[in-house]
Amino acid sequence: MKKSEIAFGILRIPVDILMTVLAFASAYSLRTITDGVPFFNMPLDLSLFPPLNEYISFSIVLGVVLFVLFALNGMYSLKSSSSLGREIGKVIWLSIIWMLLIIAYYFIIREFPFSRLVLLYSFFLTVVFISIGRVIINKIQKYLLRIGVGNRRVVFVGLNDITDELTKAFKTDLRFKVVDSIGADEIQNLKNIIKDKHVDEIIQTKSDLSKAHAEDILDFCREHHIQYNFVPDLVQVQRTNIDISTPSGIPLISLKPTPLDGWGRVLKRIFDICGSLVGLIIFSPILLITAIAIKLDSKGTILFKFLDDGSRVKRIGQFGKPFNFLKFRSMKPKTHNMRYDELADQNTRKDTPMVKIKDDPRVTRVGKFIRKWDIDELPQLWNVLKGDMSLVGPRPHLPEEVEKYEKHHKFVLSLKPGITGLPQISGRSDLDFEKEVKLDTYYIENWSLWYDIKIILRTIKVVFFGKEANDS
Repeated sequence: MKKSEIAFGILRIPVDILMTVLAFASAYSLRTITDGVPFFNMPLDLSLFPPLNEYISFSIVLGVVLFVLFALNGMYSLKSSSSLGREIGKVIWLSIIWMLLIIAYYFIIREFPFSRLVLLYSFFLTVVFISIGRVIINKIQKYLLRIGVGNRRVVFVGLNDITDELTKAFKTDLRFKVVDSIGADEIQNLKNIIKDKHVDEIIQTKSDLSKAHAEDILDFCREHHIQYNFVPDLVQVQRTNIDISTPSGIPLISLKPTPLDGWGRVLKRIFDICGSLVGLIIFSPILLITAIAIKLDSKGTILFKFLDDGSRVKRIGQFGKPFNFLKFRSMKPKTHNMRYDELADQNTRKDTPMVKIKDDPRVTRVGKFIRKWDIDELPQLWNVLKGDMSLVGPRPHLPEEVEKYEKHHKFVLSLKPGITGLPQISGRSDLDFEKEVKLDTYYIENWSLWYDIKIILRTIKVVFFGKEANDS
């Protein structure tokens, strides 16, 4: 590890503690010159204030407590890859926990050594000051990296797609500088390359090297204290959600299809329940007005619940399980099968499992409007609340469409279908089916709660600008 990495990692500790003490000192001074924030005016009683030296000692203790909390959550990792934005986000979140612990402590002992308003000031100033300190350290570190101080000089062993992808990624990461990439036929020159180019790390992306070559590389790295990294070829198929364990001392790589496992699944379900309940309440007037408009506009049911033969409308959910699907009726009654008969020649997606009819004559007047603004999808909030769907996920496909899926298409069924998703905010009407599957696959492999929130916000933006609706 580079000395500069160690130095900057260690530097964060005294800076964080110093910024905490400065925040408390500033809050102390601020409280003595103001009667508080608007709507929270409090009379100033200096008898509540301890002497400044006692107060500073107290703030140092709390600074150390915050340092311990930061340390337990990886905020002082010497080889951190977190972005500055994510780092500041963790500062805010952990500072909230820290302040709650302080409040809980004084609630238990039932005494408070100073003004409560000072504590409120201290919290906000601590977040601001520590964030400023982290920004300054980050800027200094980036400046030094730009002039060549602290870069990790990397050589790739293996000429393949993984090497190309990592090389491209490292071009935007100042911590790394790729000095060379070699194939299997150049292994004999590796030692000279390492010495001549002052290499700090080797990243081997080719796993089918001979045993002799692999052992030579590893022994050379150990001998010369060079960091050795290995990327299995299997990662070409799956590069996220990897767990590594060592049963009987043997490295075992476990590949998970999605982060939606364990707590991820619980968090997404809680988010879906809360979001669907809020949505049903907020959109209840629109749901009522739409129901009345559909009933007045054309004969038939308000919801698209039954097919032409009277059977229940189904969609395919998680793991290929069918479920009863809800949607406002936007077409004339008993015209669903026309997509496969009279209108089959107008299908714009003939080479895919999908069916899309442009300028569909089956759509009613109200149907055109509610499709334009995606109002026809709102009843699916009930599907989300029931647990058949999610707010965000792959689109719910028809049983006859899923029957035409190829093997790699069925991966999208590993997750509950969603009201919206990555393809829907990426020009769904213009996407070919393979692109849609790739986007859904990316979402499944890279899920996070924040990702769901961003997709929902972008969906709202897309709806307000208007788009061509889906036909199924």
